Amino acid sequence: MKPILFATANKNKAKEIQEFLEGTFSLLTLKDIDLTENIPETASTIEGNAKQKADYITEHFELDCFADDTGLEINALNGEPGVLSARYAGEHRNDNDNIALLLNKLNGVKDRSARFKTVIALNINGQQHLFEGIVNGLIRSEKSGANGFGYDPIFEPENCGRTFGEMTLEEKNSCSHRTRAFSKMITFLKSN
Repeated sequence: MKPILFATANKNKAKEIQEFLEGTFSLLTLKDIDLTENIPETASTIEGNAKQKADYITEHFELDCFADDTGLEINALNGEPGVLSARYAGEHRNDNDNIALLLNKLNGVKDRSARFKTVIALNINGQQHLFEGIVNGLIRSEKSGANGFGYDPIFEPENCGRTFGEMTLEEKNSCSHRTRAFSKMITFLKSN
């Protein structure tokens, strides 16, 4: 199997994606290439960060790779936290602090509609391809569920009645933004 590098140090993301690549590619992560420094994420958009991370790997390691960036976009907050989702409450990247800040900003707000958006930049055979996945939903007023990571305990996808945090990994993978984007990428990889 041909190796492909997923430009992430996030074990949860790698675990979610591994099953999609079974039988097609051998998944490598940043740990496999001993990259411990942070890849720059200084773009102003989710798409820009995904491209920046993939290009960094291509330029420095000359490997086929893909990188993703995900943001939670809340209508009542003009798209916040968006590209800053992982660092919403500060550079220390603490999920609980991010959730607390978000719920505080939404206190008393009636429109709790939101969407998770993932963009993947795939650099393969000297070309870059982008894939997007979106899941619409709403923000709960308090955490529910201990599964997942990030904003999963407060995000309820449309027509589900449960948060991502209340779902098993398999249930989340069946409907998540990341799954939608990765499914598009896998279809592309299998057809080329």
